[in-house]
Amino acid sequence: MKRRNFIKNTSKAGVALSFLGVYACKENTPPKSSSEEKIDTFTPFFKLSLAQWSVHKLIWEEKLDPMDFAKKAKEWGFEGLEYVSQLYTKEIEKRGNNSEAIISLAEDLKKVSDQYHMKNQIMMVDLQGDENLLVTPNVEHRKKAIENHKVWIDATAVLGCESMRINLFGSNDEAVWKENAIASLTELSDYAASKNVNVIVENHGYLSSNAAIMAEVMKIVNKPNCGTLPDFGNFCLKREGNELWGTPCIEEYDIYKGVEELMPFAKGVSAKSFNFDESGNETSIDFYKMMKIVKDAGFNGFVGVEYEGETLSEEKGILATKELLLKVAKQLNTSTNKTKA
Repeated sequence: MKRRNFIKNTSKAGVALSFLGVYACKENTPPKSSSEEKIDTFTPFFKLSLAQWSVHKLIWEEKLDPMDFAKKAKEWGFEGLEYVSQLYTKEIEKRGNNSEAIISLAEDLKKVSDQYHMKNQIMMVDLQGDENLLVTPNVEHRKKAIENHKVWIDATAVLGCESMRINLFGSNDEAVWKENAIASLTELSDYAASKNVNVIVENHGYLSSNAAIMAEVMKIVNKPNCGTLPDFGNFCLKREGNELWGTPCIEEYDIYKGVEELMPFAKGVSAKSFNFDESGNETSIDFYKMMKIVKDAGFNGFVGVEYEGETLSEEKGILATKELLLKVAKQLNTSTNKTKA
């Protein structure tokens, strides 16, 4: 065979083999199923943040440095951070236990969150004793509580959080509670407005967990930077021995009705969880029902994971809650698409 014909015939064979090879590769590559394509492109209607209370045992019992909160949340796949003031008590004491110490802490936490490209979302402020009584009939104590919270508004602004969460404790008399709640929220919201900070209230026990009354207060205050932080699990109106925490709840507000009533004023949502069944569902709270309420309210901001269970470790509980939220978001997305079709 002449060299020219040999090259010609070899070239034809090579082209044929190349074609067959490409065809074979296509045949052996399984196509993506429609469900896989949906998973790849799915985006939930909310963003995920981590409530620092979810790791309070890791901090208090296992010596996790609270300054590493942003790092841990990033590792677990969260975008936003919800800080808890009482988890930094020792750090504040080390820095002098004064207003300057609180601001210094906020500055350093901001540096860490920036390092990990995390969004600072909420500072949850839990002060001690008379410092926390924003609805007390004791005028002197209430004024002191307001001034103490103003320092934390300053720190919240330095940290770059959108909101500061407060507690409305100090009275269980409905008339007194409402009057002082309105007064304290109005003064704090006015102060926070100049700092571009929202002042938000969580349903956190007793009258603050009566969503109808809370909604009434929000309507009266009527300020764009004053709102709520609906929590899925904090609707206990009364506990044994009239304790605030730690004893069995003997009177509870309807949790689904409560979240629905608080959502029109929501600046965030706290997805509280305790225990899970074999299918990964929360055993005491219907997350699908809750998140449908959240979605139907038009909310598309941050939903914070707040695990408080005893069965799983804090890390496993956090990840289980996150997984459940994403599963429910997909179910709601599918349900919405079917309705539109």
